[in-house]
Amino acid sequence: MLIMMNFSTNSHRHSPTHKENIPPPTKADAFQHQRTKQRTVLGVLSENEQCGRSLSQGSQFSKHSSVSDSSQLNFFGCPSSSSYEVYVEEACEVVLGASGQEVVSDSYDLTADAYPLQNEHLDVLMEFSSSSCQDASMQFEPDEPLMSVETFCFDYAEDIYKNLRESEKKFRARPAYLEKHPEITNAMRVVLVDWLVEVVQEYKLGSETLHLAVNYLDRFLSCTTFIKRNKLQLVGTVALLVAAKYEEIFPPELNEFVYITDCTYSKKQLLRMESVLLKMLDFKMAAPTTNQFLRLFISVHPICSTTKNLALYIAELSLLESDPFLQYTPSILAAGAYCLAAYTINKSYWPDSLVVFTGYTMEEIMPCLTYLHKLYISAETRPQQAVRAKYKTSKYCHVSGITAPTALPFP
Repeated sequence: MLIMMNFSTNSHRHSPTHKENIPPPTKADAFQHQRTKQRTVLGVLSENEQCGRSLSQGSQFSKHSSVSDSSQLNFFGCPSSSSYEVYVEEACEVVLGASGQEVVSDSYDLTADAYPLQNEHLDVLMEFSSSSCQDASMQFEPDEPLMSVETFCFDYAEDIYKNLRESEKKFRARPAYLEKHPEITNAMRVVLVDWLVEVVQEYKLGSETLHLAVNYLDRFLSCTTFIKRNKLQLVGTVALLVAAKYEEIFPPELNEFVYITDCTYSKKQLLRMESVLLKMLDFKMAAPTTNQFLRLFISVHPICSTTKNLALYIAELSLLESDPFLQYTPSILAAGAYCLAAYTINKSYWPDSLVVFTGYTMEEIMPCLTYLHKLYISAETRPQQAVRAKYKTSKYCHVSGITAPTALPFP
């Protein structure tokens, strides 16, 4: 079953605006507005609700999605029988081992230049639920974004693509990282990401902010072990907080992030978790995303608005599932989303111009494309509907209502 709350959009509350809009007014008054509907928060679901959701939210893509085991019915905010404590693997991804050598997989290069965590950060990781530690808010100067779609210059497309391809290998999460978190299932992650989509919609944040937040979430969980189920939402909330600071001109204030969790977490907990997350990611925030690659491909080979929005919809759906999509690089996922959208709308595939530009052939894209097609077909019947609801609007040409092709004929 799953953690999450159904995040209820409050029409009476002011929402911060994204880049294109004017700066938001002071939120002190808006924060006090009466809610029209009580949120269902992590940890307050009844046992019957938990059991019901657990039976309906299995994932066809991951062995972690199975929640029939009764030991998995208690999570996020519920008492756990597990005696696990949160800690960092000192001989693995984050910290140097006793031999002085860092053990990192060549395929993912998660923390190639990471330096050991100080005691204060280890303490925070080991006692997320404690309120005795001092605030540990870290101020930092964000890196320059790898690519700005709004100021994209075609003359630099090849250089931008080369840089993104080189960078994406350094900013990948490990596909099987959930094996290191016994209290967290893939189904929990699905509900968390679905909730993040709703929050992004309510606060009118950009799609790139969402993609970055999910990247930060997955990379953080790749670098840690035994994260408790009642802290997964805290990690997800802070991942979105940091992504908004990095990507948005007017990010929501800290009070807003306390509010969206129905005060489940305090400012102090958010700030302390922010410090830990930044440290664990080595302050490397300029992660290439599927969204960046997809918009770059569209700039190189333009497509109609319907096809473009359908590709963005498919790319966003892929954020829900860690298995199998974490095994693919963002550039391959973007190519797969582009191909699937183009075939659905125009019965075309991967144009020759993008074969030349990317170096990817249809044979290389097809395995990922097949998984994306299965996900697209199942989207309508999944319990999590936030992405579909978002792309049902006229802003996105109602593309989530377009019927997926029943089959994909091989080229």
